[in-house]
Amino acid sequence: MKDIVIQGINWDAKSSFQRGPAKAPDLIRKALYSDSMNLYTELGVSIENDAITDKGDFAINEYFDIETITKKNIESGSKLLTLGGDHSITFPIIKAFNEHYPKLDILHIDAHADLYHDYEGDPFSHACPFARIMENGFAVKLVQVGIRTLNPHQAAQAKKYNVDVHEMRNLDLNAIPKFENPLYISLDMDGFDPAFAPGVSHHEPGGLSSRQVLDLIHSIDTEVVGADIVEYNPDRDFHDMTAYLAAKMMKEFLGKLMGN
Repeated sequence: MKDIVIQGINWDAKSSFQRGPAKAPDLIRKALYSDSMNLYTELGVSIENDAITDKGDFAINEYFDIETITKKNIESGSKLLTLGGDHSITFPIIKAFNEHYPKLDILHIDAHADLYHDYEGDPFSHACPFARIMENGFAVKLVQVGIRTLNPHQAAQAKKYNVDVHEMRNLDLNAIPKFENPLYISLDMDGFDPAFAPGVSHHEPGGLSSRQVLDLIHSIDTEVVGADIVEYNPDRDFHDMTAYLAAKMMKEFLGKLMGN
């Protein structure tokens, strides 16, 4: 089994609406290691494993410092779980991954397609990471699940980059294709319905249930080499509901990175 590194990225400077996700990594860990949870995945695998190293949180001064930090944390070929942070962090992370995985598939779970060419004049906004990823050829296949805010510009971008978009309005999880290349999973917490994850900046009703996302993750049968959990905003949370859901997903992602 490959080594697995956990990194926290304290960054939300590319958020378009509200700040707060920079505070998230430490609170996700706090929920995971609280007395109310154990460290076994639903498939019976413990994440207390010598192959997993938590490098802690990184305060980011400049956006592309994220790429430099990520390169260092995966230089030995380690798999990576990142706790964000706003969704802008995914582009520099994937850019760092490209050196190790020139053929990479991405599963993106979100209310938003994040395919803007630029947003409010910023091409590196949290609304743009997948446009940057696809225009640079950093992913062979991009599959998006849970989308429910697709406007004409982003629909055109999805067509341009041949993105496989599975919108909530007609979602069939059985129609999501199998992945053939090493897989990276990017989970925006607003992909969940706000009833399950109130602690996000953008409340978009009509989203995924926690069970749907868990079943989707468990159904993956290819090698998962990286993942991120982004856009948890503690300032908007209610009774730590979103923190505990993010911690649950962190545990299940680690299980997948372990090959289970």
